[in-house]
Amino acid sequence: MNHLLRSHAPITSDTWDVIDAEAKSRLSVALGARRVVDFTGPFGWRHSATNTGRVGPVVPAPVDGVSARPRVVLPLAEVRADFSLARTELDAASRGAVDVDLSPLDHAALAIARVENATVFDGWAALGMTGIAQASPHDPIAVGDRPDRLAVRIAAAVAVLQQSDVGGPYALAVDRDTWVEITGGNDAGGAPLLTHVKRILDGPIVWVPGIAQPVVLSLRGGDFILESGEDLAIGYSSHDAGSVQLYLEETFTFRVATPEAAVALN
Repeated sequence: MNHLLRSHAPITSDTWDVIDAEAKSRLSVALGARRVVDFTGPFGWRHSATNTGRVGPVVPAPVDGVSARPRVVLPLAEVRADFSLARTELDAASRGAVDVDLSPLDHAALAIARVENATVFDGWAALGMTGIAQASPHDPIAVGDRPDRLAVRIAAAVAVLQQSDVGGPYALAVDRDTWVEITGGNDAGGAPLLTHVKRILDGPIVWVPGIAQPVVLSLRGGDFILESGEDLAIGYSSHDAGSVQLYLEETFTFRVATPEAAVALN
């Protein structure tokens, strides 16, 4: 029996297919951080920690002449977003309805994606994870309040990376407001800002919901590692006459291998 307990839910296999397809369509858009870092795994539900390759301070052993040092590991975060679907909607899906209300699932998918994205870029101190923007040794580049100058600031960030011998191509991870400015605005010379920025980066501009600030980072590989235990999956909690309680769940950890491979835009 799988720990997700899906077989216990009053949901037909065809309706599970509808639910899973909806989750995949929502998450494929919202999981922006995965598009710009190295994703390893999934290594399974029982995978609980990442080897950091480091050891702690020497501690005394119970026998004279022997010493010991603890291996340092980074625990995986077990993240879960609960939601509830109406049984009337699930019944409609089983009959082939195309307008099934799965909005609670959509909200849960965005929420858990925001947690993963925020951890990658801004860290999660309670679980010992440092984010890309936190780890960067470079001073953040101030963007100011002129969107038409955004391309110049991005070019300056790329220059900082190149001066640190960090090769490209480069990507720009953005919040909602910066995404709107880039896709809808022009640079100081009147050219479409999106075209100009893509030419500077030689890489993608990625919407990453949940991050605190835009970040320019290298896509050369090996600098930022998102490790998955159990990749995002839907499990069953309980049900009553009116609804079925489900959840989205994943386990992951994140490490920065090369802090100098990213620059934040403030």
